[in-house]
Amino acid sequence: MSPSAGRPDIVIVTRPEPDASATVERLAALGHRAIAAPLLRVESLPARLPRPGSVQAVLVASLNAVRRLPARFRAVPVLAVGDATAAAARAAGFRSVASAKGDARDLAALAAARCDPSGPPLLLVTARGAGGPLAADLRARGFRVLRRVAYTTRPLRRLAAPARAALARGEVRAVAFFSGSAATAFARVARAERLAHTLGGVTALAISPAVAARLAPLGFGAVLTASHPDQDSLLALLGRGRRWRGGQA
Repeated sequence: MSPSAGRPDIVIVTRPEPDASATVERLAALGHRAIAAPLLRVESLPARLPRPGSVQAVLVASLNAVRRLPARFRAVPVLAVGDATAAAARAAGFRSVASAKGDARDLAALAAARCDPSGPPLLLVTARGAGGPLAADLRARGFRVLRRVAYTTRPLRRLAAPARAALARGEVRAVAFFSGSAATAFARVARAERLAHTLGGVTALAISPAVAARLAPLGFGAVLTASHPDQDSLLALLGRGRRWRGGQA
């Protein structure tokens, strides 16, 4: 616990690496103490991707999808779910990138506005178990969709030791969740490691209402939901100090 603050001030970040460390650095720049405690491990899978010239656009709904998009697709338009994913695609050298600035429904709407249902198919690069509703939405709009599974996430069995110790000492202000998978993994770990008694004074930060719903039964002192499904909106919840105790918001 920070001596100057006299109250819990650590934020635990549960997203996979390398994004957990990047978020910890962002929190440090904002003046917060943070611990990277990934609850998921990302593993690449062999994906049989089509020729770049055979698709009219590539759709990516995560940073990990961008990381698994080969350089030969750099001339193909990329439609990204949000600004962070779009920025990662540009940094990787993709030449034509647009952001849906939202969620999967916004990404489908962006594709409908930018692409032609009568043209070549859309390539959706996704994780195992993800992307089905997005692909269905696009097909309902008349598009042909090639959904390719390029990676999977596996839950980790234990919370990182520094995070467990900080919870036990009552030093944790918040735990940040960027996906439903991380929330589910935390629920398993909390049961296995008997962490429930440490969560009553801690706030869960959820990137979406769906993630918040998974966190609600876990015994957090409060569950706050980001106004927009991106990191900046999630971290902005740290400024809502008056709402830290006493239920959901």
